[in-house]
Amino acid sequence: MTRLLIVEDEPALRRALVINLKARGYEVDDAGGGAAALRTAAATPPDLVVLDLGLPDIDGTEVITGLRGWTDVPIIVLSARDAQSQKVQALDVGADDYMTKPFGMDELTARIRAALRRAEATDLTSDPVVTTASFTLDLVAKRALRRGQEVRLTPTEWHLVELLVRHPGALVSSSQLLAEVWGPNYTTETNYLRVYFAQLRRKLEDTPSLPRHFITEPGVGYRFEP
Repeated sequence: MTRLLIVEDEPALRRALVINLKARGYEVDDAGGGAAALRTAAATPPDLVVLDLGLPDIDGTEVITGLRGWTDVPIIVLSARDAQSQKVQALDVGADDYMTKPFGMDELTARIRAALRRAEATDLTSDPVVTTASFTLDLVAKRALRRGQEVRLTPTEWHLVELLVRHPGALVSSSQLLAEVWGPNYTTETNYLRVYFAQLRRKLEDTPSLPRHFITEPGVGYRFEP
């Protein structure tokens, strides 16, 4: 059975989450603080963590950093903090998804299912050929085909593509993409990403104005949907 860890300092909400998720067939552990969350995760490793950021002892971003020191378990942030900078910070330190309160249980469980599916998917590093309904990418040969015709991508475009397609469905922050491709001094140059993703969509998407595969999360980052 899939095991979840709920980290939430508000007791009533924590109880409601535990009850609802158990009713949906999950094993659920819970913690009211960051230190307890790290101890619980180490003692009984979860398959997924749902994490509030505003914890009474240590900040939720520190919990993410602590977990990322030893596990790639999916982490969904569930927080009242809705500023884009806080979302980006959580994603940069290792969160996989971010929901703001108030929230609906149906949406939360849908995101849990999606994150678990991504975690169970075969790592694309073992199969470097990515195939979608619109295009095929060979990450080793650096070869892109669209409708059977070869498409030339620049080295920078390939770098951006690889950062996303190796983690399908995961939201990657703009600052992380900029730091990886252009360097740490360029983390605010989001116009670079707008230009390059517009080029990628023109080259690979069937309808560039309504992209199916390279998705923008406004103000936060980008994700690849196969």
